[in-house]
Amino acid sequence: MEICGLQKVTLLDFPDRVACTVFTGGCNFRCPFCHNKLLVEQEEILPIMEWREFFDFLKKRRSVLEGVCITGGEPLMQKDLEWALEEIKGLGYLIKLDTNGSYVNSLKNLIFGGLVDYVAMDIKNSRERYLETIGLGVYSTRDVEESVEFLLSGEVDYEFRTTVVREFHGAREFESIRRWISNPKRYYLQGFQASENVMVRGLTGYGREDMEGFAEILRKNMNFVEIRGI
Repeated sequence: MEICGLQKVTLLDFPDRVACTVFTGGCNFRCPFCHNKLLVEQEEILPIMEWREFFDFLKKRRSVLEGVCITGGEPLMQKDLEWALEEIKGLGYLIKLDTNGSYVNSLKNLIFGGLVDYVAMDIKNSRERYLETIGLGVYSTRDVEESVEFLLSGEVDYEFRTTVVREFHGAREFESIRRWISNPKRYYLQGFQASENVMVRGLTGYGREDMEGFAEILRKNMNFVEIRGI
């Protein structure tokens, strides 16, 4: 697993756990609002540390850290991810995996193998606007939809989350998402924050009032909907 970034401690990324966050390089999506532009576009970015160095870090921090968050990019693109998670698990850590849901078979294999304790899956938009939102010319949402159904089955603890961007999301889109995804365990709406690191400049977010309105739409069909980043 190529470690292209490391946050040595976080109280936010892994619910109810003290954790570190590992950033992997490369992604199969090109979401215009992605804030990890360097990790997505520069897939050959040099890792910041060797695996053994990171493993030694984890061994030393077992008295402080409870979990490891694996994010990206898209971590499921990493060819040796299963091996890396086995190594992390061997130290007694819980593992949270961030994913866009497009590698459904890999996701299932890791979960059935007991290597993931919590999944955070991005729901980029309504199915009707998925292609536009992920910045690709051709894409079928079949694998994403299968990942949604799999997580809804309750094999692992999870959350869904949508980064809300004015140019891509509105009431119509959230009505469609509400009809698509029935009563997930947790659904978070994340406020978009513009920065120099986003894929496309000039995009804008919403204020609290609008975000609460979108949350109310989802609550018609979901018991747990919360807002982050506002």
